[in-house]
Amino acid sequence: MAESEYLAKPPGACCVAGTIHEGTARGQVDQVLHVPTYVAKPAKGKANGHVVLYFPDVWGLSNNALLLMDGLADAGFLALGMDYFCGDPLSKYRQSENEPFPEGFDRAAWRAKHLAFAIENVPKWAAAVRERFGSPATKYACVGYCFGAPFVCQLLATDTVSAGAFAHPSLLKEEHFNGIKHPLLLSCAEHDQAFNTESRRKAIDILQRDKKVYHLQVFAGVSHGFASRGDPSHPYQRWCKEQSLRAIADWFDLWLAQS
Repeated sequence: MAESEYLAKPPGACCVAGTIHEGTARGQVDQVLHVPTYVAKPAKGKANGHVVLYFPDVWGLSNNALLLMDGLADAGFLALGMDYFCGDPLSKYRQSENEPFPEGFDRAAWRAKHLAFAIENVPKWAAAVRERFGSPATKYACVGYCFGAPFVCQLLATDTVSAGAFAHPSLLKEEHFNGIKHPLLLSCAEHDQAFNTESRRKAIDILQRDKKVYHLQVFAGVSHGFASRGDPSHPYQRWCKEQSLRAIADWFDLWLAQS
């Protein structure tokens, strides 16, 4: 599909760049619907009873992703992250923006394979999560980073979740914004090759035209990947990353309390 058909373009070089975050993840990897799934549980007495479905960027279940889910658990949510790459993230083939991909590696084929798997299996995985981890009182939200953004919109077009959020998205077309039924938070970078200013404005025009419930935050001076792969040793990048996660958790607190 031509990139011109996307508001948020397919993953590119900017999706590989970033910093590996230090820290020890507290959750465990389990199998849900035969898909590796990270499970981050709130501390005893801190659970709010709600579940967040997490859809990772092209780094998959990296330490960065696990720590973000731990952060959602710290906010009281049971966070579950789906590894739709099944152990085959793009970072397996390229560790930095300046490093070439291995000879013969077909990035488009890699993307098509995993995208097809995710499109088919995200709804099934979400249903399996609800059956295994939910109760009649449980409410659900979802968050996606980069590659994960379309699946947030996919679920927001149903009643599987009550709210959603994405950060520095890719692979979004107008139809993703047309279809959503529930509140969406857009956490964006000022300098984003995949989702630039013009594309953001088109997306917001759609949301406003159709009177969708949304909130847009744009962080100045940062680029694609800031919310999941920003450099924590850089004070401003760290602040942006932390503020993005805090806003997402607060957004879910707000809407899940009302749904």
